[in-house]
Amino acid sequence: MQRKEALKEESNLLPFLKIEGKRKLSGYMKVSGAKNSALVLMAASLLTNEVVGLRNVPQLTDIDVMSRLLRAIGSKIRQSSNILKIKTNKLNDSSSNLPYDLVHALRASFVCIGPLLARLGEVKIPLPGGCRIGARPIDEHIQGLRALGARVEIENDYVVAKAISPQKRLNGARITFNCKSVGATETILMAATLAQGTTILENAAQEPEIQDLAKMLNKMGAKIQGAGTSQITIEGVDYLNGCLFTVMPDRIEAGTFLIASAITRSPLTISPAIPEHLEALIIKLQECGCLIECSGETISIISRKSLQAVDITTSPFPGFPTDLQAPFMALMTTVKGTSKIEETVFENRMQHVRELQRMGAKILLEGNTAFVVGGNNVKATSIRGGDLRSCAAMVLASLVANGTSVVKGLEHLDRGYEDFAEKLNSAGASITRTHSQVQKTSHRTTKTYEDTQILYSDTEVA
Repeated sequence: MQRKEALKEESNLLPFLKIEGKRKLSGYMKVSGAKNSALVLMAASLLTNEVVGLRNVPQLTDIDVMSRLLRAIGSKIRQSSNILKIKTNKLNDSSSNLPYDLVHALRASFVCIGPLLARLGEVKIPLPGGCRIGARPIDEHIQGLRALGARVEIENDYVVAKAISPQKRLNGARITFNCKSVGATETILMAATLAQGTTILENAAQEPEIQDLAKMLNKMGAKIQGAGTSQITIEGVDYLNGCLFTVMPDRIEAGTFLIASAITRSPLTISPAIPEHLEALIIKLQECGCLIECSGETISIISRKSLQAVDITTSPFPGFPTDLQAPFMALMTTVKGTSKIEETVFENRMQHVRELQRMGAKILLEGNTAFVVGGNNVKATSIRGGDLRSCAAMVLASLVANGTSVVKGLEHLDRGYEDFAEKLNSAGASITRTHSQVQKTSHRTTKTYEDTQILYSDTEVA
């Protein structure tokens, strides 16, 4: 009850961070479970009527939204700290028609179309929302589901899909993706586990999150081979069991902490992290002049005082991750030389450039390519993150700014980083989270999920 009252009061306030610059970091940084993996594993729980237990689930607003969505269609969820237990043995009458507000608030929820179609034979789901970093079309999802034997139409901003076989069951197929879409690979992978026959996915995405999904599905009784390569083979089964599974460490959070070490020229030890998931970033940090040692799931980094500029081009795994492009650009403003940063994954992922320029960074933006002139001391100011990763970049830049910065847009940061400020403070940062009153305006009568601070669902057990 006290938590509900506190969250109700907080919903009338806008949070921001006050960050004191020029502070050194040192010590140990704990990495949480991977948000992008946990969300899809939660969706995969819909494939069985037995209990799926997930350990190492980060406490984030995106996780809360997915929990609310699953509850809305009939799942029972018990939550205790970083453990979720999900049981969906009785889908309700609206299970095939997902709530618009929740799906629109969380793009990752669109992958529910795969398991629901496989289990129910039909589903109606709104077009996805999420961070405004580009179009991210769902053509690959739709073509894949059609290849499995579904009739898929878009009607009034909804995707309506129905299995056309009399048994309302999908059929295996050979599917070649036109591009390495993570979401499409996850969607079709889940749908194919309960399809009749064998499905082969070609030009599949290879991200570690897909490997995590395949591991859990196989633990549930699926027959999947090749996850982590460009060709995945799925032999359909009649049913899946429940299981207990541990979510892998968040490679993007770990990478953000490595960049935090480099930008502050500070030594840090980061764990748990899987070095193979971060190879592209580690190579670039080493080229800059950082000293990095890996031992098991522990990464230690020491940053030289003088670092050199390096160029990066984002690309699907195992390339340099688009989710670390903004934090890495913040680092490049502090090094010697000029770096070229090219974004090839999303067409609208340079929102942080303007904010870094407001801090005094010298950046020339040409389309989706930024030329960053390093060696300039950024100055503290009031800045706003326009999406999840750009907000993280604002925090990192503020750690080395002259003076005290104010970082707004925490509704984005809270989606993907668990206790971000607290973890940095434990390593020596000086970050204070506070609130200001919401300014009411008469010209705006509706609010989206991302525009409000009503971002938290309660953690009562279902």
